[in-house]
Amino acid sequence: MVKMRLRRMGAKKAPYYRIVVADSRYPRDGRFIEEIGTYNPLAEPAEIKIIGDRAKDWLQNGAQPTDTVKKLLKIAGVI
Repeated sequence: MVKMRLRRMGAKKAPYYRIVVADSRYPRDGRFIEEIGTYNPLAEPAEIKIIGDRAKDWLQNGAQPTDTVKKLLKIAGVI
């Protein structure tokens, strides 16, 4: 199953996330198919950048977003 999920980057206690499309069997920070955005929760306000047309394409092709990614997509106006 293909999922849209967060990939943790950044230093210890300073997380920065990339929103990626990956096979659900791969590890959280492992191999992925495509990067479709970024999320920085430490910025004020939180910084969300998503490539909307790629995200919509993946959703139409059956990719399942995690709960957190679904919230981010709603905030960004993709869903």
